[in-house]
Amino acid sequence: MTREQYILATQQNTLPRAENAQLYPVGIYGWRKRCLYFFVLLLLVTMIVNLAMTIWILKVMNFTVDGMGNLRVTKKGIRLEGISEFLLPLYVKEIHSRKDSPLVLQSDRNVTMNARNHMGQLTGQLTVGADAVEAQCKRFEVRSSEDGKVLFSADEDEISIGAEKLKVTGTEGAVFGHSVETPHIRAEPSQDLRLESPTRSLIMEAPRGVQVSAAAGDFKATCRKELHLQSTEGEIFLNADTIRLGNLPTGSFSSSSSSSNSRQTVYELCICPNGKLYLSPAGVGSTCQSSSNICLWN
Repeated sequence: MTREQYILATQQNTLPRAENAQLYPVGIYGWRKRCLYFFVLLLLVTMIVNLAMTIWILKVMNFTVDGMGNLRVTKKGIRLEGISEFLLPLYVKEIHSRKDSPLVLQSDRNVTMNARNHMGQLTGQLTVGADAVEAQCKRFEVRSSEDGKVLFSADEDEISIGAEKLKVTGTEGAVFGHSVETPHIRAEPSQDLRLESPTRSLIMEAPRGVQVSAAAGDFKATCRKELHLQSTEGEIFLNADTIRLGNLPTGSFSSSSSSSNSRQTVYELCICPNGKLYLSPAGVGSTCQSSSNICLWN
């Protein structure tokens, strides 16, 4: 045995030994251990439920690499398949449907489309409601799809119709509250053209003349009180094979001609200074003066 081994052996034998030494356990025991296991188990169950809910949501909402559900993200924008519902305002640059299906905008109340400028001010509005379709803008235009010709335009100053024909199919026709300016008015083939003013006067004016033509029918002008044909600088020319003036009054006859009144068949047309017409029995000379009392009647 070496010296060092002898010294170590003698030192260990001389060390005092502790009596009744207490042992302290190291770790978690008892109710703390059971609580720890419970929380670990609860966390594991929560993670499994969250994972299952996430997978279920992905499956129900149809999440793919291209989009979600009916929503598809393409290079040209966003594509919606089927019926889509928007609960808040939608701001887009362009909306168009597929080539083989129409575009339908539907609402339980009104469908309103607004146009605003760069300052956010409202410049145009189109509202489609249950009772009416309203458009609020400075100028409203309807153009042809072929050549872009303006078919209808309206602003604060005038309303212009650019179509070749304006057709009114209502039984009451067209009602105008004020004047109407047009170069030509005609009816449909085999139909009558009627211009009527039930409670007021009907006036037709033109700077270079008014022409009324009925190529295949009759022309009739009817009024309740007076019918005026006036020419300020020219003449009124009636050209027809037969001109009839019905219901003209017949003037009183003198005593010399009363005996032949029953056999009178030829009359002379007389005119009063105030323009009133009446009939007088024809004679060798003019007999208009013998019935001048017609001119004094109202």
